[in-house]
Amino acid sequence: MSRFWTNMKLTTAAFAAAAPVLSSAAQEPQHMIAGTRLDIVVTGEIVGVPDIASVGAGVVTQSSNAATALSANAGRMAATLAALRKAGVAERDMQTTTVNLSPQYRYADNQPPVITGYQASSRVSVRFRDVATSGRILDALVAAGANQIDGPTLSIDKPEPLLDQAREKAIADAQARAALYARATGLRIKRIVSISEGSSEMPFVRAQYAPMAVRSKAADTEIAPGEQKIAVSLSVTFELQ
Repeated sequence: MSRFWTNMKLTTAAFAAAAPVLSSAAQEPQHMIAGTRLDIVVTGEIVGVPDIASVGAGVVTQSSNAATALSANAGRMAATLAALRKAGVAERDMQTTTVNLSPQYRYADNQPPVITGYQASSRVSVRFRDVATSGRILDALVAAGANQIDGPTLSIDKPEPLLDQAREKAIADAQARAALYARATGLRIKRIVSISEGSSEMPFVRAQYAPMAVRSKAADTEIAPGEQKIAVSLSVTFELQ
């Protein structure tokens, strides 16, 4: 028993002796700068071409009977989805987002509202992975029964390589600016002390769609992808001497 307690005391003493050393190491100042500190905030921008188009397609039907309105809506939405499949849109790129049935009222002064019928609506979100064909497919949706179209919204499917290019550009810009400050002050760049990435910007491009019914029947919808800016903001700290 005495040997056990002796070992325990030695272990406790050894830990107590090591604790101040560990604490001292943890409190050691980081990023010590002996020279002049220079903080620079830069934004690197790269332009890419959107390759994904997303739209919302909806069907709205009305009837004096709730069941009839919902049934008619289901039939037209089924035709809409069939048109998408026929156009080559994959199942993973179609998602039902809304199914709704609501009464329609007639209002009169000093009288309770009266139900005059029912409105059924359903919506599906669709992604087109070939922007060049998205306009033609939108026209096919309208022809199949869709009477609401929102979008398209254009984006870049895999922006990571472009984001990396924006980061490289931001670093190059930060170094160039630091070199300018160093020359202007008669100093030189010793090292980069820290790099902190702030926000990245990948805005969506909202395009306008005019349904085929309100345009010339001979015209087809055309979606122009244009360009999209991708930006990365960096904060870079330099040490000058």
